This record gives sequence, structure tokens and C-alpha cells, in this order.
Amino acid sequence: MSRAQQPSRRTVLAVAVAAAVTGTSAATAAAAPESAADDPGRPQARPIDHHAWTTYRDWRCGTAEGARAVSGRRPGVVIGAPAGRTDYTDPHTGTTATWEYATWTSPEHRLTVPATEVVASWNAHTPDGTWLQVELGGTYSDGTDTPWYVMGRWAAGDQDIKRTSVDDQTDGKSTIWTDTFSIDDASTGLRLSSYRLRLTLYRRPGTHRTPTVWRLGAMGSDIPDRFTVPASTPGLAQELAVPRYSQEIHKGQYPEYDNGGEAWCSPTSSQMIIEYWGGRLTPEQLSWVDPSYADPQVDHAARFTYDHQYEGCGNWPFNAAYAATFEGLQGVVTRLASLTDLETLIAAGIPAITSQSFLKGELTGAGYGTSGHLMTVIGFTADGDVIANDPASADDAAVRRVYLRREFENIWLRTKRYNASGKVVSGTGGVCYLYFPAHPTPHQRRALAVVGVH
Repeated sequence: MSRAQQPSRRTVLAVAVAAAVTGTSAATAAAAPESAADDPGRPQARPIDHHAWTTYRDWRCGTAEGARAVSGRRPGVVIGAPAGRTDYTDPHTGTTATWEYATWTSPEHRLTVPATEVVASWNAHTPDGTWLQVELGGTYSDGTDTPWYVMGRWAAGDQDIKRTSVDDQTDGKSTIWTDTFSIDDASTGLRLSSYRLRLTLYRRPGTHRTPTVWRLGAMGSDIPDRFTVPASTPGLAQELAVPRYSQEIHKGQYPEYDNGGEAWCSPTSSQMIIEYWGGRLTPEQLSWVDPSYADPQVDHAARFTYDHQYEGCGNWPFNAAYAATFEGLQGVVTRLASLTDLETLIAAGIPAITSQSFLKGELTGAGYGTSGHLMTVIGFTADGDVIANDPASADDAAVRRVYLRREFENIWLRTKRYNASGKVVSGTGGVCYLYFPAHPTPHQRRALAVVGVH
């Protein structure tokens, strides 16, 4: 499980909102009328907007200061002539270094769904001596502007800087919770109407190295409060041959990365899908791992997804960015609207990593409860039940699980739930990571488009 003994960044927010804004207790919430989302007879608009910049034309449409667009089979943006130099003091090492930098700012994207939450994600190559920062700035529905929020400081390696989220970012209307922009009080009706993303690319002075960013985007959403979701109708029986890895066999290994393997559900899930698509680590890349450890690639994934501020491996964009360091892959963070969306992806050969939280008795066969856990959905049975590679398993052989469809879809898609103390806390509302080829097949491209990813 992912930091299961600690309140998640979303649980903290949900509790604060419940106590300070609505005053809702577990008892009164249970008695409250269900939302429109709980009425299976009422059509639901898709409350999710995923947008990305990926093409040469996209990169040319942005505003560049020292950055330039590059064409080719995988277009991107790089440092051209640096815009200047700046000092950066790494908060996790105390080291100050001077860096050349260039910036690229996206055009404004007006959200089709004015959002209560936004999560950015990016795909990039950062050779040694380079790194990047992603920021989000937007306009609220009341016409005022957000500050520029840092959504992540990232490098594929960890020798130049320690990749990190940034805490204590708020303007009294919204707050950054690790990797997620969130409206502080959605009950007021305030939403984020539009946003821009800003890249700052860094390199050591006097070199010609540069980060290359191939994909930059964000998922905005306004998921209605719901304790339950409508039941879906099974539509697919298919299973993908995804490798199986257990996080539990890594207990005690490298405790500097979130206390070792028992908290490595996110990187373990990431590594399963990376290898499904053919991504492999070389012996040289794995040479730092104790040779007595099984599945050393899981240890590697934990180290290179670790967020030094969050002190965990569960930063959603950092996992997607890690996946995209493997040749020929791209990764995004988004939300899906239903298990039907998942069936569409599985039918196209695309597995998904889902994020959910639940009590021990809410998911038959799991044998545990969690405040936040990632697992890999790899298919559906003839009865429509979910086939998942669950890394919270005793060993690799036990990773494949079958979970009841109705239970799984509810714990994954709901936004509200009760914890073991009976308090109202948050659910993830259908969050998932999608990793897929840089050049998808037509079938894969159509499936991705159906779920809003282009």
C-alpha cells in the first residue's frame, strides 16, 4: 500500500472541507440525498478535460524565451539560446548551484469542464546536468487569476537535483496538494476556468545539453461528490499478459525511499506496465541494487519515482514521467468515467494503473484496507469482474487477483467514503495512469480518444 498509515494529501483536504465547510458528520452524510451521479437513469456529462501539447505545431504556438521547438518523429521543445542564469538551492541537500535556463509557456487552454482539481503530467528526456520545472497558472470563474504554482521539479536522475513537489502553495482560493491543484471550497461554486502551463528548462552553464520535453498536459475535472456510482454493464472478456510483481517482497529494502517496498505500490505497478510494453533496464542501470534482491527493477522504479518533499513514491506525475523515460513510451495522469472506459482501453491492449482507497471489508479477496493504493487493471472475466495485478500480494505468483466488478468500480470511482473511524474522507474519483506507445496503433489511438486522451 502507499503510505497507508498516513493521511493522504487528498484525505487531509476532504476532512478539512467536511469539518470546516459543510460540517458533515458520518451520520448526517449517510442520511443526505444522493447526488445526480447516483441516479443511473440520469445521463451524465463527462466531467473530465484532458489536454496536452505534443505536436511541432503545438510547440510553435507557445511563447518561448530561450527555448525552441524541434521537429521530427517525436517533436518537442529544448533549450536554444538560454534566456539567462539563475541560482537554485536544493531544499533537500542544501546545495546551491548556478543554472542556465529557458522557458516555454503554453497558450491558454479553456477547460471544457471548469475544474475543481487539475493534475499536470509531462514526458521528457533529462540527460545528466539538466532538469525541468512545470508550473500552472490559471483564471478562476470569478475572473481573478491564480499565482504561478509549481507542479513539480523533476529530473530522470537524482544526482543533479532531488526531484520534488513544493508544499505551502496557496492563495486562499486554491491549494497545491503535492501533485494536485485543488479549489479550497468547491461548495462556493468557484472553479478554474482556464490555465496555462509553463516549462522552465535548466542546464549546467557552458554545456550544450538540454532537456527535451515531448508531452506536456493536464487533466482538469469536476467530479460530483458521491459515495456510490451507478453500476455498469459488463461488455468485455479479455486479459492482457502483464508481468506480475509484488511490492511486499521488497519490505525493508532501501528504507530511504518511503520505508521500503511495503509502500511501493505505485512504482511496482508502473514497472509492470513498462515491461508489458517492452521497457527493460540494463544491468548497468541496475548495478546499484543489492544483487541478492529479487526483481531489482522494482527497487529502481521506487528510487526514480521518489518525491523528496512528499517522502513517497506515489507522486502521480512523477510515475508517468518515469514511464516515459523508456524508449517509445509515453505516460499521462487522467481520470476515467467508468469501467466501460477501462474496457475500451483493455480491448485496445492498453492496461491501466488505478488509484483507490477502501476499508478491509469493501473489496472481497483483497484482505487489507488502505487510505491509498495503486494496482494494475489487466482485464475482465466473462462475468465482467475486474482482473488486477495487485502488488500488495505476498509474492509475484499471488499478484493476479479477480475483484468483484461492483465493488471495484465503486471504490475506484467514488469521491467520498467512510474511514475506519466513521469519518467522511475522500476517494480518488477514477484517477489512473495510462502508459502507451509514443506512436499508438489506429485502434489504440481511437481507444485513447474515447477516454479523452489525445
